[in-house]
Amino acid sequence: MIDALKLRFGMLGAGAIAQTYVRAFARSSAARLVAIADTNREAATALAAKAGCAGFGSHEELAVGSECDAVLVCTPPSTHPEICNWFLRRGLHVLCEKPLAIDSESAVQMLEAARDGGAHLTMASKFRYATDVVRARALVQQGIVGEVVLFENTFTSYVDMTQRWNSHPPTSGGGVLIDNGTHSVDIIRYFLGPIADLQVIEGKRLQALPVEDTVRVFARTVDGVMASVDLSWSIHKISPSYICIYGSAGTLQVGWQESKYRLQGDTEWTVFGHGYDKLQAFSSQLDNVARAIRGEEPFVIESADALASVNVIEAAYQSLCRNGWRRVDRPAQSRPTNRLAPAPLARTSR
Repeated sequence: MIDALKLRFGMLGAGAIAQTYVRAFARSSAARLVAIADTNREAATALAAKAGCAGFGSHEELAVGSECDAVLVCTPPSTHPEICNWFLRRGLHVLCEKPLAIDSESAVQMLEAARDGGAHLTMASKFRYATDVVRARALVQQGIVGEVVLFENTFTSYVDMTQRWNSHPPTSGGGVLIDNGTHSVDIIRYFLGPIADLQVIEGKRLQALPVEDTVRVFARTVDGVMASVDLSWSIHKISPSYICIYGSAGTLQVGWQESKYRLQGDTEWTVFGHGYDKLQAFSSQLDNVARAIRGEEPFVIESADALASVNVIEAAYQSLCRNGWRRVDRPAQSRPTNRLAPAPLARTSR
């Protein structure tokens, strides 16, 4: 595809994830990066030089100094509503990194800004675009493992979070539950549909953070499937798979290096995928969003999916604080905008 025909993106943020996006844009067949902005102007300029585009010191400067069809927001979660709403109300489409917002009221306001500006808003959630995950979902929907009974997801690894914004409550909205858990929630919904209720239990804090660094999540979907999720920045569960699905006819595993299933009566596993490719997931995501904005294909992640993920994580923190099961409110496109957000301590203490 000729570069001039690709959808033009500006990127807000020049941190670690932005580095990956620069590489993903280079591989994308439908999107191109034309500008980068960061409050750290030097970081924006340096990354823009690598990407061969313009660098700016603020989102306002980017809007004035570049011609964009859409923006990709890679800034910390607490800044998402202000930045996204600013662009949406001006009619620019927005792809916002997860989590969409740190509370459901802000998420609803973002959807309303998109509606008022006549723009598209969607959330970045890379695992929906990973080739093995897409194949696994298709196999499950075809009934390869029969009736699904149990779903397991694990995102655990040793990461020093003491100096990172992800563990600063006002910036991140919480700890590992909102950070990695947003991926988990979206994966469960992608495979199994809406989550009905859940319970969250916090583990021992090993890094002396003001937020949770290890949690276990138990959930039930509307269709009655059980799900469990292990999340941690402080332990590493040695497992080749990050998704395991158990059904009445067999088991399916999505792994970092290999994905496979084994049916009842089989003596061997059947391999259907060759592992997680981060760059592939990112570039496929950009392709889908660009083509969906052009009306060439549907969004893989609709705005309702993004709102639902915020609602589930909000309920998860309420469960964590109250030490019990919590029902998940079904997403609503419009809620009273004067509804009080959860108290900040709900995300930092039990």
